[in-house]
Amino acid sequence: MSEIIDLRLFATLQKFNPASPDTFAITPGVTVRDMLEQLGVPIEKAKLIFVNGLKKDLDVALKGGERVGIFPPVGGG
Repeated sequence: MSEIIDLRLFATLQKFNPASPDTFAITPGVTVRDMLEQLGVPIEKAKLIFVNGLKKDLDVALKGGERVGIFPPVGGG
């Protein structure tokens, strides 16, 4: 059984966004790390992970219904 999340990959990770990021199907219990590996996103490029607006890590498990945002390393000066 699959559930739906709203998945957004930002900046240099946008090229890995699925075709329908607002209705991305997951298997409940999948971790952010596993999901990114399935999408072909280099794990070292996923530095900031937000689930429902809260900062999380790669090993957080998703159940469905979440809003997930992933950002690459941010530079600036």
